[in-house]
Amino acid sequence: MRLFVGLGNPGAKYAGNRHNIGFMAVDRIAEDHGFSPWRTKFQGEICEGRLGREKVVLLKPGTFMNRSGQAVGEALRFFKLEPSDVVVFHDELDLAPGKARVKQGGGHAGHNGLRSLHAHIGADYGRVRLGIGHPGHKDKVAAYVLNDFAKADQDWLDDLLRGISDGAVALAEGDTGRFMNAVALRVAPPRSSKPAPEEHNGRPAPAPETEPETDSRSPLQRLADKFR
Repeated sequence: MRLFVGLGNPGAKYAGNRHNIGFMAVDRIAEDHGFSPWRTKFQGEICEGRLGREKVVLLKPGTFMNRSGQAVGEALRFFKLEPSDVVVFHDELDLAPGKARVKQGGGHAGHNGLRSLHAHIGADYGRVRLGIGHPGHKDKVAAYVLNDFAKADQDWLDDLLRGISDGAVALAEGDTGRFMNAVALRVAPPRSSKPAPEEHNGRPAPAPETEPETDSRSPLQRLADKFR
């Protein structure tokens, strides 16, 4: 059994924030994979379903970000799971928008949600780091993460969430390589090996002219043909 946790802040006011990309990730998994309806439990919301061979519980803590560990700790004890059974989806300032990385264990790098998780369940849980980019200066970080994604972000955000959903089975089964491949196929699909035809003034380029056929007649035959 696996526990997938999306980090964010509860309430409609925060729903579209960059800080809530973790909520968005587990919402997409629940919707695409036919999970049960969300219900209130463990100071948050949970739903249940299967991803491949694994039973998976999705959790969105209802506490604010800096107390996320309370809900995760309750769920962990209730289901008798180990921290290694937990995967946390969270926003990552140090990754470019649309990038994703998988990590097992490690520090919290100042992320308030991860800091709370460290305090309640230790550091040995998995995490999927979801790039949102950096505003450029540390003084702008709080306002940046608590603002909604811009309209210009919607395409890459949708591709990223689709990729996470595509790879969710692999992630639940512990195959992080296959999970990352699924994400990459959405956010950076392979280009066609055939070059697109060039356009001239908005119109497709004309087909190349064929070379004239070579005249294989002898000089005497060509001369005779003139008088026919």
